Amino acid sequence: MRVMVIVKASPSSEAGEMPSEQLLTEMGQFNEELVEAGIMQAGDGLKPSSEGVRVHFSGSGRTVHDGPFAETKELIAGYWLWEVESMQEAIDWAKRCPNPMMEDSDIEIRPLFESADFGEELTPELREQENQLQTDIAMRAATVQTYLFFNGRCEEALEFYKTAVGAKIGMVMRFNESPEPMPQDMIPPGFEDKVMHCAFTIGQTTVMASDHPADVPQFGAFRLALTVPSRADADRVFDALAKGGKVDMPLSETFWSPHYGMLTDKFGIGWMVMVCGENSC
Repeated sequence: MRVMVIVKASPSSEAGEMPSEQLLTEMGQFNEELVEAGIMQAGDGLKPSSEGVRVHFSGSGRTVHDGPFAETKELIAGYWLWEVESMQEAIDWAKRCPNPMMEDSDIEIRPLFESADFGEELTPELREQENQLQTDIAMRAATVQTYLFFNGRCEEALEFYKTAVGAKIGMVMRFNESPEPMPQDMIPPGFEDKVMHCAFTIGQTTVMASDHPADVPQFGAFRLALTVPSRADADRVFDALAKGGKVDMPLSETFWSPHYGMLTDKFGIGWMVMVCGENSC
């Protein structure tokens, strides 16, 4: 489920008082934890209402009112968008948050509407329109990179590309350096020192690669690595790409991404769909 976590305004935030270095540091650390856990989708602080406006609607009329606005306790000073398993999980995370204000303050948690909440009024046509809009929005923040697979010759290939096209080698991680044990059926004897993941650039383009045995057919020679902002986006895009194709690895949590899966679409193109994680962006 998705929730908006609302930081309510206070006298100090409405006065435009800036947070201390200590609070900025603590909030930065909290946000890092949220991102690493795959919880945070977005978040920002808001300037005081004195710098905002309200647009009043009355029939066909529109009236603009300049801030500041009264009733500080009804205003907001910042927000997050979180994707959590339950309201209780959101509450647990909120309790870990540093006090965002200099004085006593409140954080409000509100679930976002999901398509299922609208019942039959959301017709199949409207549901399809909503899904397309969500996909279009997510794809604006998505990235696609080429991922190459070599049958134990990745390191040799890197040296070849350095000479042939001036490739610049970035990070290289070997199977024996993995933070989590790899399934034995994926790592044949002698592959411990092979490349589990690497990145290199040719000109302005970054390419990723790794070693995989030839007897693991679902990998193929290459795949397109699609990174999207949230688990909901990953679910939606993964299901859409898999129609008429086949799922090679269902979406699940890995040490490099909170939501990662592999599929082959109906045209035979392999995809890796993932949410940006600590070791995937």
